[in-house]
Amino acid sequence: MRIIAGEFGGRRLKAVPGMQTRPTTDKVKEAMFSMLGQFFDGGQALDLYAGSGGLAIEAVSRGMDHAFLVDRQYAAIQMIQDNVAVTKMPDCFTIWKMPAEKALVKLATDQQKFELVLLDPPYKQQQMLAQLQQFVELDILQPGATILCETDTTLVYPEEIPHYELKRQQNYGITEVAIFKFIG
Repeated sequence: MRIIAGEFGGRRLKAVPGMQTRPTTDKVKEAMFSMLGQFFDGGQALDLYAGSGGLAIEAVSRGMDHAFLVDRQYAAIQMIQDNVAVTKMPDCFTIWKMPAEKALVKLATDQQKFELVLLDPPYKQQQMLAQLQQFVELDILQPGATILCETDTTLVYPEEIPHYELKRQQNYGITEVAIFKFIG
């Protein structure tokens, strides 16, 4: 795994050992960021199931000002810390070891708002529709925020999701990527 483009481009990242985490391949990550528009002009990102931290690190490398990385596994947090160290810009990252639900409540309490949310939960735990609704209820999204969802191909989104517009959807083998825009 590596950081593909931007300020930290080409630097190597480590994957979380074991079978608990499924890292996004470089090919899929490159396709995701191509779908997002390649580069960002500041703002905050949230990587709610951070794993190795590769998606959030890529987002900051491509221009996001700051990223929150959340994971509940100790091994993942250790790997995120190692991978953030590769950037030599640790102040651009906030790392929390806690379940996603607890992190969302804390973010809402702290009145954090995000321009980009990266969702790549374990495939067996994907609850995208509930999570999208929770973002609205907790008021953590900036107007026009982008939400990138990486799931397996068994998830079928309804025609309409309140407060969101589906911008793009693409399959990559067993992986599906959907990009939503928050429309309030």
